[in-house]
Amino acid sequence: MSLDLDTRQRAMLQEMGVRVWCPLPVAEAVVLTPMTLAPAPVLVPPVMAAEVIEKRATSALASEPAARQVLKAPSQDVPAVIPDITALAEGLTTMDWPTLAQTVANCHACKLCLDRRAPVFDVADMPRQADWLVVADPPDEAQERAGSPFVDQAGQLFDNLLKAVGVSRYRATEASTGATAATPATAAYVTHVVKCRPGVARNPEPQELALCANYLHREVALVQPKVIVVMGRFAAQTVLQGSLAQGSKIPYGKLRGQIYRYQGIPVVVTYPPVYLLRTPAHKARAWADLCLALQAVGRGI
Repeated sequence: MSLDLDTRQRAMLQEMGVRVWCPLPVAEAVVLTPMTLAPAPVLVPPVMAAEVIEKRATSALASEPAARQVLKAPSQDVPAVIPDITALAEGLTTMDWPTLAQTVANCHACKLCLDRRAPVFDVADMPRQADWLVVADPPDEAQERAGSPFVDQAGQLFDNLLKAVGVSRYRATEASTGATAATPATAAYVTHVVKCRPGVARNPEPQELALCANYLHREVALVQPKVIVVMGRFAAQTVLQGSLAQGSKIPYGKLRGQIYRYQGIPVVVTYPPVYLLRTPAHKARAWADLCLALQAVGRGI
């Protein structure tokens, strides 16, 4: 069959997206402009393109041995393995410290676990039984890296606040003093209201706070505190839910100055250390809150 095409036929083929690979006569090629050499692109609807890709992928998988049929993860910045959301571990209400720590480390009961580094639940150097229990807001990035509540400048301020009322969050005082391990009366156990920091900065959802409150219940039973000090809005939302009206919109600062109850234990609300670093003028109010907590411990309120 002859492939000698006139100019009109070639133009029609180019509009249809058909390439003509046969070399042109020299005389005819001279009169063609660069634009006529570039055929119009063939646009495929996205839906049709997806169907073609899916059919080709299915065909390729069907032709390979079962051992080689491995689907690769997409190239987006998502974890290669996404853990499944599971229920809370059974027997939580009777766990001892080692079992509780291991359970928290392996917890996948809510979406906070999906892209965390590790839960913040460090009980290695903390007193296992203490008169003071401090409940803090969800951990930030620095706390997640350290694996411990209240670090850096906020941690130094927190330790100084406790020291001012004769309390420490560590099992033993400084080795240079030669002092023995702290007694429950001079010890403070510190925990977060939720143990995981989400990879994308956001507030914890109500159901996530409710799920992690089960760990807090067990911590309270093991620590046996005489007073609970709440530091943070989300911590207050969990600990005070039985003391405040549902949906209460009381500003956080106005929760101070009185004693609430959590499982029959007196609760005092104060400012988190990171807030006090931004607002040093409120350190006097935080001192007054700790004095109120000290009275609750001493009087057995």
